[in-house]
Amino acid sequence: MTEDTVQKKYLEKIKLYQKYNRLYYNDDKPIVTDQTYDILKKEIIELENKYNFLQSEKSPTKSVGFKPSKNFQKIKHKVPMLSLGNAFNEEDLKTFEKKILSFLSLKEITEIDYSAEPKIDGISASLIYVNGKFTKGLSRGDGTEGEDITRNLKTINDIPQEIREKGFPSEIDIRGEVFIENSDFKKISAKFANPRNAASGSLRQKDPSITSRIPLKFIAYTFGYAKEMSINNQTNFLKSLKIWGFKTNPFNKKISGIKNLIQNHKDLEEKRKEIAFDIDGVVYKVNDFSLQKRLGFAANAPRWAIAHKFSANSSISEIMNIEIQIGRTGALTPVAKIKPVNIGGVIVSNATLHNEDEIIRKDIRIGDTVTVERAGDVIPHVVSVDLKKRNKNSKKFIFPLSCPSCGNKTVKDYNEITKRQDAVRRCVSEGYECEKIAIEKIKHFVSKDAFNIDGFGKKIVENFWNLKLVKLPQDIFKLNYDKIEELEGWGKLSVANLKFSIEEKKNISLERFIYSLGIRHIGQENAKLIARHLKTSSNFFRLSGENNIENLSNIDGIGITQIQSIKKFFLNKTNLKVLSELEKNLLIKDVILINNKGLLKNKTFMLTGKLNGISRAEAKSLIEQNSGKIISNVNKKLDYLIAGDKPTLKKINTAKDWNIKVINQAEWLKMLNKSG
Repeated sequence: MTEDTVQKKYLEKIKLYQKYNRLYYNDDKPIVTDQTYDILKKEIIELENKYNFLQSEKSPTKSVGFKPSKNFQKIKHKVPMLSLGNAFNEEDLKTFEKKILSFLSLKEITEIDYSAEPKIDGISASLIYVNGKFTKGLSRGDGTEGEDITRNLKTINDIPQEIREKGFPSEIDIRGEVFIENSDFKKISAKFANPRNAASGSLRQKDPSITSRIPLKFIAYTFGYAKEMSINNQTNFLKSLKIWGFKTNPFNKKISGIKNLIQNHKDLEEKRKEIAFDIDGVVYKVNDFSLQKRLGFAANAPRWAIAHKFSANSSISEIMNIEIQIGRTGALTPVAKIKPVNIGGVIVSNATLHNEDEIIRKDIRIGDTVTVERAGDVIPHVVSVDLKKRNKNSKKFIFPLSCPSCGNKTVKDYNEITKRQDAVRRCVSEGYECEKIAIEKIKHFVSKDAFNIDGFGKKIVENFWNLKLVKLPQDIFKLNYDKIEELEGWGKLSVANLKFSIEEKKNISLERFIYSLGIRHIGQENAKLIARHLKTSSNFFRLSGENNIENLSNIDGIGITQIQSIKKFFLNKTNLKVLSELEKNLLIKDVILINNKGLLKNKTFMLTGKLNGISRAEAKSLIEQNSGKIISNVNKKLDYLIAGDKPTLKKINTAKDWNIKVINQAEWLKMLNKSG
């Protein structure tokens, strides 16, 4: 990218940033979400950090807000009203604290006290008191100078007109937030888009009598400057504000430690809907004023404070393109490439569309404006399309009937259980012939629950594949370490560590080995069931023989779906080659029963209801330790149904109909020679 191109891109973003500011601060007509605004701001700062020649007085690093309105007199703040940096996750908070400790030359084990204060979604205001009297009230404006909105602020009952309390500074700039409670907003909602819009519009009325009709509130939280004030920390300052007659946030807390800040953030996020006013995060301030003074300010934000935003469950974005991803089982998943958007503190540029049927049902097209949702750690997905914003150039997506990777045909399997076609379309390749499937299979092979090879992550799999070092699982155990040592980012030590990790995992349990193969429908639990049934690796390798796979149907929990998947796996020649090579290179441990002579030998059990004083997991373990077997449903193979508190009556009745013995917890423990 040339210097001219970078400059042009940067100025376009600055122009857009100014437009958003003007509409938000002056016109009170925001056209984008806070998330979109934050992303743009972040992009501008990143460009400035990357290219030293980029500079603008209108940059977010040099300005806050927007120029004050011409309707009000402009007055310069004695101390600028700066914005705060944003934190979206625990890592951002750790970075914030590390910078503080580094700046102050403090050890990392030092525990910092913070004032944690819910961030009200309202309008910032500065109240100037001289000799106890409220003399001037200003808006934030551009951070350097604000609007004189004194007359409008004087209509708010929460703002004391005169303070005669002892200890009140002779001159002070009290700062806080003007807002409207949600219950009050409901009464006037027809006039305004949201509570913040209502507060902003009311403060900008030329006629204060109009402002007085709006139920505005004010909460104080800090000060710009103060004369003759002896308070030494934020906690005591908040206490003093209450003594002086100001309202403060009832959810303010003094907290130490990042983990405690995170927990407080979670607690507030859960109860935010119960709070009388809108909050959009929590502000953390270093509690000690002397430390605040030492830390000072960086660019346009204090080093001693940060705003930890709440997660946004959803955001609006635009679909730029739709691509197909192929998983290890051959599933073709359509993924929307969207304009980057901040959802829950994460910049999202991809969102799953699930499957072909989902695209048709929601009528999702390239170019559509959509709502994207991300709950917790769940993969972001497209919720809905805004049909009102659909343009004539939007394109329907044609789902491929052949695999984009290998060219094989794609099919929708018939589900024997539902008696319907699956929603997911799959590549018919069952082995490693399809490149995308092969890569995903190898990623699964080395993953945590499979071989769990340290230092062999997804990126390394892709890198080694591209370099033709690994094309099949057995290649992992025959790596050319000399060649790896020559690669960028690798050295003797890292190669030695990788070699050690691989050699260490050549010894593996049968159940982990079965799971590592990535056979469709054979997850960890089914792999465990099959391993316990077969007992030895040689029995597993012999499954390719005639009728051997059919015998697996005797395993409780293994049905026709699993049997069919295993058959397909063993019919593929590449898979048989992989198994043959792995058998030569690995020591696969036989299944050793903990106790084959236990008190519950040859007996099958099922649990229903809640047990007293023992978890279900522990109960299952006790049964297995005593040679008993746990099954998952009531059938004729079941010997005992253990019924705890509030059991499933259907299971009880079915067991009785089949003459299966129903026992309580005490009776079961008696079988183990234990008292309940």
